[in-house]
Amino acid sequence: MSARRHTLRAAALATAVVALAAGCSSANSNHNKNGGSAASGVLNIGKPDGPQTNNSNPFLNTSAGATLGYRWMIYEPLAMVSQIRPADKPDPWLATDWKWDLNFQKVTLTIDERAKWADGKPLTADDVAYTFNLLKKHPALNADGIQWGGVEVKDKKVILTFNSSQYVNQNKILQQYIVPKHIWEKVKNPETWPNRNPVGSGPYKLKTFTPQTTTLTATPTYWKGSTKVKELRYSTYNDNNAATTALASGKLEWSFVFMPDFKKLFIDKDPKNHKLWFPSGLGIHGLWINTARKPFDNAALRKAMAMVVDRNAIYTQAEATLYPEITNPTGIPLPAGESFISDEYKKASTKPDVDGAKQVLEKAGFTLSGGVLKDPDGKPVKLTLTDPAGWNDYITGLSIIKDNFKKIGIDAKVKTQTADSWNADVANGNFDATLHWTNSGATPYDMYQNIMDGALLQPIGKPSQSGNFGRFKSTEATEALKDFAQATTDTARKQAMDTLQKIMVEQAPMIPTAAAPVGAEYSTKNWVGWPTEDNPYADPQHTQRTSLEVVLNLKPAK
Repeated sequence: MSARRHTLRAAALATAVVALAAGCSSANSNHNKNGGSAASGVLNIGKPDGPQTNNSNPFLNTSAGATLGYRWMIYEPLAMVSQIRPADKPDPWLATDWKWDLNFQKVTLTIDERAKWADGKPLTADDVAYTFNLLKKHPALNADGIQWGGVEVKDKKVILTFNSSQYVNQNKILQQYIVPKHIWEKVKNPETWPNRNPVGSGPYKLKTFTPQTTTLTATPTYWKGSTKVKELRYSTYNDNNAATTALASGKLEWSFVFMPDFKKLFIDKDPKNHKLWFPSGLGIHGLWINTARKPFDNAALRKAMAMVVDRNAIYTQAEATLYPEITNPTGIPLPAGESFISDEYKKASTKPDVDGAKQVLEKAGFTLSGGVLKDPDGKPVKLTLTDPAGWNDYITGLSIIKDNFKKIGIDAKVKTQTADSWNADVANGNFDATLHWTNSGATPYDMYQNIMDGALLQPIGKPSQSGNFGRFKSTEATEALKDFAQATTDTARKQAMDTLQKIMVEQAPMIPTAAAPVGAEYSTKNWVGWPTEDNPYADPQHTQRTSLEVVLNLKPAK
């Protein structure tokens, strides 16, 4: 779970103006004096994440390899799973085939016999089994929180067995990247190992590392064949403005950075070659409400709040149309999640309904007089909306929400914090309401589980790192999540998913505000073959596993 949470955190961080120590240059100014060019085989990639520490441990989501995304060029998964095409079968990679039993409690993996490590040693079923046992032995490396069971090698196949259905985790298991046993078995503490000379099975190896620029070079013996892109240069910038300037000038050719006016700042600088595509998966951003604080423990109040939030204004003003709009009150992004929408909500809309919200409040014992909403105890409803300073899209979103709430008499104010203090407050439940992201997965289960699972519930003051930051307590929701995960038929899964959607709409444990994009800006000046809406063969963002598919698909522009 946390892997996806950090992935989405990275997406949110990309929208932030990251505050860093004075004296750090925005990037290594000399690393591409001549710009990128297909002739030299160089592809320039970058993000606004500030100076990095030399750490290429692929299991640590705070490592440079994870933050910049280059771990996916070194370590390969069993199969490539797309977030933007969750219903599609994963593309075979290190595994040529996988077979689940009927209850998703056992999977048999067939490993590609051609696969080998960059040091020339063969990649075998033993390496795969070792990787899963590593996750089992070291919970800190088990970012998805999967309850691993038996791991066995038989007839060169890897057999994984579990005590419960892994229906909701099947893609997470298949997209697990594999590490070499002959190297990692010598590591005393893999949870903190910086892995500064990473050896993987991927087509690239680490050439040089500096806090500003990391360079990878192609491995000539890559088991899948030669690559057109011979060198990858990952640059890190101090803020959005610096990264945007680099994109506009052509110094960067692939990035994920929030731009409030992307047409003017990026597209218009080179209309022929500057492109972007921001599709969504099944994760969202939304207003998490602290349901442990009165009067926000009242479901009717939260539902009314959800009914007045103007998602279209957030889409156009806060997210600059980059983050796809949420148009269904279940929060499920479209079109990625269209097949999951229950019949009850297929035609439902997120269009603000102030009059309807007032009726919900009146029925629940709230009173609105003189523009002030009072709870059933007669106390005015007040609310503080918090997020880190500099996270421009979130802060603009909070301003819009504040004005929306005023229409039903809620006195809201916006407060900014440092990212560190905000992270601590969210984890400990020290907030009224805050914009935050969710997990994402192959189904809406991951999103809903992140929002409302009682198994993640912690009391105020005790950190909740895995989700349910709003302290939502619902036996019905927790049971529906279990039912979905353990169901053995599509009918049973649909019933559980329908229940979760009804809880989301009627009780509003969190108010969805935007779909979480898996987007990117890129240039076709030197390289062509990028994924597009017409050819969505991979997620376009360079911090995702499928970024390796993208790089292998690129060819020099003519």
